[in-house]
Amino acid sequence: MIILVINCGSSSIKYQVLDMKNDDDYSLLAKGIVEKIGLADGSIAHTRTGYPKVIKKQFIEDHKVGMELVLNELVDSENGVLKSFEDIKAVGHRIVQGADFFSESALVNEDVIAKIDYCSDFAPLHNPANILGIRAMQKVLPSVPQVAVFDTAFHQTMPDYNYMYPLPSSYYKKYRVRKYGAHGTSHQYVAGKAAGIAGVDINNSKIITCHLGNGSSVTAVLNGKCYDTSMGFTPLAGMIMGTRCGSIDPNIVTYIMKKEHLSEDEMTAVMNRKSGFLGLTEVSSDVRELCEAVEKGDQRAKLGLKVLVQDVTKLIGSYAAEMNGVDLIAFTAGIAENNPWLLEQVCANLTFLGLKFDTKTNNEKGIDKVVTMPDSKVKVAIVSTNEELVIARDTMHLVFGK
Repeated sequence: MIILVINCGSSSIKYQVLDMKNDDDYSLLAKGIVEKIGLADGSIAHTRTGYPKVIKKQFIEDHKVGMELVLNELVDSENGVLKSFEDIKAVGHRIVQGADFFSESALVNEDVIAKIDYCSDFAPLHNPANILGIRAMQKVLPSVPQVAVFDTAFHQTMPDYNYMYPLPSSYYKKYRVRKYGAHGTSHQYVAGKAAGIAGVDINNSKIITCHLGNGSSVTAVLNGKCYDTSMGFTPLAGMIMGTRCGSIDPNIVTYIMKKEHLSEDEMTAVMNRKSGFLGLTEVSSDVRELCEAVEKGDQRAKLGLKVLVQDVTKLIGSYAAEMNGVDLIAFTAGIAENNPWLLEQVCANLTFLGLKFDTKTNNEKGIDKVVTMPDSKVKVAIVSTNEELVIARDTMHLVFGK
């Protein structure tokens, strides 16, 4: 059965097409990304598995037009993988924020869309775009069932002492103010995959997963379930990120607003779009560019990378304490997968746990491997995440009962 997986951003659409037979028997037919929606230099990059990437540049008015471009590529006589749109049996959407409405994925209906919209205040950079993707697909493929897969669902197993904030409880009752986390599909997948390659029983284990990309979070996984996570009420909390500040003293917010005469929306933009690596270093939000700047002697870039190492170390240390130990630490996503120095520096801070790092294996090309010595008390693995596969599996289960 052909499942189309959609991940909508505010100006982009990432997609994959998978032929799912069951959870472990599937094939990736095509993937791609539509970028710069609404801008003059929009583009779609489409890759049919086993073939060269095809890039087309054009103005893309909105997400509906973007979806039409995606579907047209899928049935294209040269680059396509489908005979017709009717080959698509279901569509799965990544939804960043589902609050405590959803502890699992859900078939899309108007009630589900209304709840996703309600949660837009909790994820203002993501949920509105997610809804645009659902609505666009409803217009283009109105009879195809859609499934919402929530980044927050995996974190619904957190105990209340980890998700409640020490604020007046009325704010939770009235406005649902609590920790929700994000990247749940990635943390869930990575914990299972890393446990498999490291020989750890996920149902009897203490695992810490580190999803490090433009947005980053760390999660404590106790016996296969989320116990705590670094992102909070919104994806802004936690560690330093590309343009997000992570957790800071709350009084800084009102202080800067007064000094700079900023509105609430302007301050939100500062913390979400102008901070993190970009704001601290004034060099770039991209770790690749920061690494290049460090090689040229840029001290601001060096500071940004030091903060990254320290933030990851602190979170791992705190979660190891929370779970009274750790069996496995798993790293994934762009920053972790492409920077062996990061794992080495973080793990150098964790020798007190009995961790013995294998520098040679760490520096070898390729991912999905254990990078600690055989006698290390704590295992460390680096694996590639596959959020799209998690979405496709949940979509298959809900739509087809498989």
